[in-house]
Amino acid sequence: MIVAQVIQQQLEHSSWIRRMFEEGLRMKAERGVENVFDFTLGNPDEDPPAEVLAALKRQVAANPAGSHGYMPNAGFPKVREVLAERLRRHTGVDFQARHLLMTVGSSGAINTALKAILDPGDEVIVPMPCFSEYQFYIANHSGKMVPVETAADFSLDLDAIRAAITPRTRAIILNSPHNPTGVIYSEATLRELEALLQGLDHTVVVISDEPYRAFVYDCAVMPETAAIITNCIVAHSYSKAWAVAGERIGYLAISPRLAGADELMHACTFTNRILGFINAPAIWQWVAAASGEAMPNLAMYQEKRDLLCEGLSNAGYEVSKPQGAFYLFMKTPIPDDIAFVRLLTSEGVLTVPGAGFGRGGYIRLSLTVPRDTIVRSMPGFARALKKCPK
Repeated sequence: MIVAQVIQQQLEHSSWIRRMFEEGLRMKAERGVENVFDFTLGNPDEDPPAEVLAALKRQVAANPAGSHGYMPNAGFPKVREVLAERLRRHTGVDFQARHLLMTVGSSGAINTALKAILDPGDEVIVPMPCFSEYQFYIANHSGKMVPVETAADFSLDLDAIRAAITPRTRAIILNSPHNPTGVIYSEATLRELEALLQGLDHTVVVISDEPYRAFVYDCAVMPETAAIITNCIVAHSYSKAWAVAGERIGYLAISPRLAGADELMHACTFTNRILGFINAPAIWQWVAAASGEAMPNLAMYQEKRDLLCEGLSNAGYEVSKPQGAFYLFMKTPIPDDIAFVRLLTSEGVLTVPGAGFGRGGYIRLSLTVPRDTIVRSMPGFARALKKCPK
């Protein structure tokens, strides 16, 4: 067999998100786009913010000399200076350009960091449910993912994290606002985690995965993880907030408070190169620096969240509104979430089973759909619920 056994095994457990998205493409061709309601992929459907498009047009029109060539592997120094200043302002931590590495999105940032810190068999704690690709990112670098269950409301269970830490624990991946649950980890919880980590006899870093940090609803507060956690590595992406998911631009920021920060940045710059990323896209680095702090249309997302939650609740589903991100993680009316996904699919409604995120009995729905899709999908949701065995 030409395909490696480990990849064959991973393919068997590969992303339900992509699987359902591809099923959606097949169904749309078969039934017509207007008859399929696809809530699977977190792919923003609106245009990028005006500031972002304007910055992109300026960069392309100016076409300064050398703008399409290699730069230092960590990224353009001037870009990193701009982004470091923003981080200093938001976190109160003394980030400098040398603490930032421009990356191919947050996924590139996480893989770059894991490659730099993991020896074979080292452990990474991941609160469950979680973004399904984390398990593969960790396996990419011969690490072991240690899943740790969260509380009933999906907040962090500090006792469970404490019990999971061993001498081989190297990192904890936190994602807030959270995919798939929409939970925001509170400042109090992060401070408890910081106290726990500072009491250990070896360094455990927190990789704070923050692609959804701009998506916060109902005046909720998104704490700055790097301001609270000393041993913090921030993985940031512009993909979701700027609706440029296909452009793959983000950064890795290593807190200067982390012992050995400069040494780790040197290692990450190296791993960014040998993983084949080489450097983040040149034009989008300049756009990131020139776009200020462009924000998504939060009012639009909150309206769609409320419309979806209200419609599902009226249909008889058990619904809790997410605090942030742009997903709804909803309990299924029967324990078998995969069976319920099939019922919905038969009605032309595409969702992702919670099993794909490590938590059965739930489904994930993305808000990155037109408002009309939500409205027209409600009869399908209602019919699927009626089909459920009593």
